[in-house]
Formats: sequence, C-alpha cells, structure tokens
Amino acid sequence: MIFAHARRTAGPAGAGEGTRAGEGARVDGLVDGFGRRFHYLRLSVTEVCNFRCTYCLPDGFRKTAPLTFLTPLECERVVRAFAGLGVSKVRVTGGEPSVRRDLPEIIARAASVPGIRKVCITTNGWNLGRQVAGWRDAGLTNLNVSIDSLDREGFRRITGHDRLPAVVAGLDRALELGLPVVKVNGVLLRDTAEAGFEAFADFVRARPVAVRFIELMRTGDNADFFADQHVPGARLTDWLTARGWTPRARAFDDGPAIEMVHPDHAGRIGLIAPYAPGFCDGCNRLRITARGQLRLCLFGELGVGLKDLLEADEPEALRARILRALAGKPAGHRLHEADSGDTRQLAQFGG
Repeated sequence: MIFAHARRTAGPAGAGEGTRAGEGARVDGLVDGFGRRFHYLRLSVTEVCNFRCTYCLPDGFRKTAPLTFLTPLECERVVRAFAGLGVSKVRVTGGEPSVRRDLPEIIARAASVPGIRKVCITTNGWNLGRQVAGWRDAGLTNLNVSIDSLDREGFRRITGHDRLPAVVAGLDRALELGLPVVKVNGVLLRDTAEAGFEAFADFVRARPVAVRFIELMRTGDNADFFADQHVPGARLTDWLTARGWTPRARAFDDGPAIEMVHPDHAGRIGLIAPYAPGFCDGCNRLRITARGQLRLCLFGELGVGLKDLLEADEPEALRARILRALAGKPAGHRLHEADSGDTRQLAQFGG
C-alpha cells in the first residue's frame, strides 16, 4: 500500500496535526548529556548492497544472518516515535536501500508522519534514472548519490561496476524532476584525490549540486586499506581555499559537512572530516539499523533493541526506551585510537 504524501505548510513542526492515540504530546527536542540536540534520524532499511566498494564491501555483500529487516509499518512506527520527540529529518539508508522493492512505501510512510519536514535517501545510483520519479512522488525531498570518481575506469575499480554514465544520468534526471536538494558523496582516497578535485569542480560548474568528500574512516574490516588510502581532509580544504572557494553558512539540521562555494560555480564542494578536532561536538543525528537497533554512535558498541516494541506497536514504551538510551550517548568516537567499535563495515549500520 502506498500512502499519498501531503505537503506541509510553514509553521511549527506538527502544527495543526492531531496527536494520534497512544502517542502522547510532542516533545520539542532530544537532548543528550552534553547538550547536543537531535533533529535528524538515519534509518537503515537493509544491509544488502549490490556494489563492491573497495573501502566497504570489496568482496560484495555476504549473508551472515536471516534478512529480517524492518517492515514498512515498523519503519513508520519508529519515525513516528522520533518525530514525537522532535526529529524533523529522516534519511533512508542501507546497504543500498533501492534493493528493497517496497522502498517507495517506506518513503511514503515516513513522509506521512506529522512533524517530518525532510525525507532523504542515500543511494549508489543503481537504476536511479528509472526509480527517482517514483521516490519523488512518494514524498522524497532530498537525494544523496554516491559517486567516488568521475573517471569511468576509476569508478569501476572502486565500485566493481561500470555504471558511471548511468549513475550520472540518474542524477541529472533528479535535477530535471526538480528535487530541491541533490548531493553527491565521494570517499576521499589517496588514489583519486587531486585529479578528483579538479573533475568534481568542473562537475558543479553548471550543476546546482553539493559534492561532499568523506574522509576515509577505519572500520573493523578495512585496516590495511585505510593505512594505504587515508588522506587528511585538509588536503581538500587547502586545495579549495587556494582557488577562491569560501565557507557556506550551515542550516540547523545539516549533517557534519563543511561546504564551500565559489562565484563561478552553481554547485558546492564540501568535506566530512571525522578525524578533525571537535567533529562530534555538533552531532545532531541518531541511527536505527535495519534490524531495529538504536545506534547512539556509528563507531560505538552494540545498540539498544527496539524491534520488540515496533512489532507490538507500543509507542509510549518505545519513546521511553529511546529517551533512556540517549543518556548513554558518548561524547565522541574513538577513531583516533584506531577503535571503530563493533562496526565491521559501513553498510552494516548505514554509514
């Protein structure tokens, strides 16, 4: 069943919306013990990915447990719980979320929740051109496409698939459809750094998209690759500054990217630098795994199980468990100590 998406008018989140039975009054903000406020939920809907990226799943996805992922109804229930606690932005992630045939329903259910203003998706772009119109019609407001290289052979080498032209065509189709926010994510790698900066600067000269390079992060399965390919994020910001790019102001629900603009370019280029000092100070996101666990930190240990309450539809107990769990959110990750928690690879929890 696909739910029609109703556009919301300006005003306080949830204004004019009745509270559904059992949901209780809306709480204006999730705040942890360090004063950080959380408006942003990353919702993983699968661990499966059909790419074989060198930094994440070089041998491809391998099933290690039954694929008992959240149902569309359970996704709606968890989004509803977080919206009632002040979250206004939801990003659907994977793995690769488009491997789920019911992805439009998941988007539509999230978009139907009072208080949710942005429904976003991060995708590797597989068949994006065919699917993006349906996602938009379901209620998608923001699109992130992963493109690690604009060199066709480099893209194939990194992802395991010769699909760069199709992915770029899908991104351009999203722009034609009028999606207001389209972003490109690329992992910063030693092999593609300098040439990649030039190529992506040309890419955004006429395209109104934001390209964000993500500093390579060490996970449990990529220690050798990290040692060979990690590049400090300052290499990008120094390159941009030397060519006249300047920082752009941040919105309250932005992710951790620092974006830069240039008067000769329609788009932007940014950096997500988890190894930078103070990176975790502005954390504004929480994560739900595809198996229904609340992750307080991408690089933490374990998670707080919510699946039982989602299956039973216990909204008050669900909200109470989320609030109790938030008290245990750490001040920051321990990547500087080569400690990535129990994160084996990024597809495991949605990045």
